[in-house]
Amino acid sequence: MPKNRRQPVIRAFEIAGASLLLLDLVLYFAMFRPTQAMVSSEQKQYAALRRHILEEEARIEHLNKFRASLPEAGERLALLEQDRTPPRRQAFSQAKALVQHAAGQSGAQLVSVAYKLDNNTSGPLQGLGLAINVEGPFPALMKFAHGLETASDLLLLQSFTLQVGDSGMLELRLIEDLYLTP
Repeated sequence: MPKNRRQPVIRAFEIAGASLLLLDLVLYFAMFRPTQAMVSSEQKQYAALRRHILEEEARIEHLNKFRASLPEAGERLALLEQDRTPPRRQAFSQAKALVQHAAGQSGAQLVSVAYKLDNNTSGPLQGLGLAINVEGPFPALMKFAHGLETASDLLLLQSFTLQVGDSGMLELRLIEDLYLTP
């Protein structure tokens, strides 16, 4: 084939190749890229929903365990009321014995103890307020406070003050609530 006859054929192949390349680029930017972006967005959304579902399933499992333990918690609260909180008639003598025992073991001197029964509680427990004053060296006062804190009775510390007393010794004033069954 002469060179003149091949030139239009080559030119036609070049034009067809360039137009296919141009068509490929147009399809890539017009169709493939937006589709790829949509697929990527959907995959991210799917992953986020899947993670949310797994978190919610874990939360449901935790709540089911919590719900299953509720009867046991009620029984333990009843045991606490029965075993750890004294009835009202024993509360005053038990509070006095507790304070005297803690003072005796710590080496602090018991100055005064005041009691106040709280009749306004509406829950299962009733509070007996204790205002305690003790004197002594700092380690003895800390040992006294620790003795009350680690007692087996249900005590709640409301406030405390540490100051120099009239006799020149350190004085610790504690206001606590002892909880008891009504």
